[in-house]
Amino acid sequence: MSEPLKLWRNARLVTCDAAAGVIARGALTTRAGRIEWVGEEAALPAGAADEVHDLTGAWVTPGLIDCHTHLVFAGTRASEYAERLRGRSYEDIARAGGGILATVRAVRAASEEQLFDESAPRLAALLSEGVTTVEIKSGYGLSLADEAKMLRVARHLGRAFPVTVRTTLLAAHTLPPEYRGRADEYIEAIAREWLPQLCAQGLIDAVDIFCESIAFSVAQAERLFAAARAQGLPVKMHAEQLSNLGGTLMAARQGALSCDHLEYAGEAEAAALARAGTVAVLLPVAFYCLGAERQPPVAALRAHRAMLAIASDCNPGSAPGASLLTAMSMATRLFGLTAEEALLGVTRHAARALGLQGERGTLAPGQVADFVVWNLRSIEELGYWIGFNPRRTVVRAAEVLRWPNPIL
Repeated sequence: MSEPLKLWRNARLVTCDAAAGVIARGALTTRAGRIEWVGEEAALPAGAADEVHDLTGAWVTPGLIDCHTHLVFAGTRASEYAERLRGRSYEDIARAGGGILATVRAVRAASEEQLFDESAPRLAALLSEGVTTVEIKSGYGLSLADEAKMLRVARHLGRAFPVTVRTTLLAAHTLPPEYRGRADEYIEAIAREWLPQLCAQGLIDAVDIFCESIAFSVAQAERLFAAARAQGLPVKMHAEQLSNLGGTLMAARQGALSCDHLEYAGEAEAAALARAGTVAVLLPVAFYCLGAERQPPVAALRAHRAMLAIASDCNPGSAPGASLLTAMSMATRLFGLTAEEALLGVTRHAARALGLQGERGTLAPGQVADFVVWNLRSIEELGYWIGFNPRRTVVRAAEVLRWPNPIL
């Protein structure tokens, strides 16, 4: 028996696909969880659909993609936020044993069940806004057992919730206490021991590294990237957030999926990202919460036609939030992105940042049928509202999701 053909009609489609753009009176058909046809409703192919959904003239976009999160963690770092409000810097807190290491202690002490229970509401918040794909990084375990624990929880969340989860190994987030003064040995352990084991367990989709003066050097990142490539894994980088070490230039040469943060990047980095097709992922919530003053080089990135993505960066330290819509609004106000750039940044370009451009991020034939129906007068409202969620309906793999999620 063949799969039923579903028709979704009477929609204002924002395809986020360069070939189609906005279709004012659009329709699409789906079969077996994928989009089969998209276009003007008047041009619908002949033949009756097995199931018809009238979208009542609503705006429809691809499902949103949060391409940079640290969603799995235990505890909070609210006390550090209070310290920063009193003038202490993120770097000073980290060097004193706080920052990432504070969360490492909490994660190491937590069971998988506790990590799942604490992380589930954050994921549910993202899904309620129309997120259908999310990246989840490790990086708060910093031992083989605890990094594996985090990655298993991320995989479990992907099974328990109606969302596609991509996992990224960020064991090179900072140096764990047991390797103090031995950063090269730590990178070697990740590259030669941890990566093969975690790959064999099917826990990793990509590898990331924090390339910064308080974390790891460009040379160490290059060694880790070589090990990742040997395992057939794509790479990405936390780059140029607090200083410019040259990480972006190296990552672009290596064909990284993305470089993220980029506040201290410049013209050379923008040109390199554009040439390589490496996505520049902007994280405005972290910029806001850290009280940063130096912005990513948006004008240069535009001038060189680099791809811009936006992500929530959900984490307990620099971006304690779970709202991609808020990140979109912040990106328009703080970084000067247009409404169109913001939407592409959480759809087409975000998919590219995860290596999923052939599957997600646009409304086009062959793509997975993930899309969102919005209660909006104009599509510009997606970068406009703060603290209000205009999501009407989420469709994942051509199935309408019902809210609230029964798991909660």
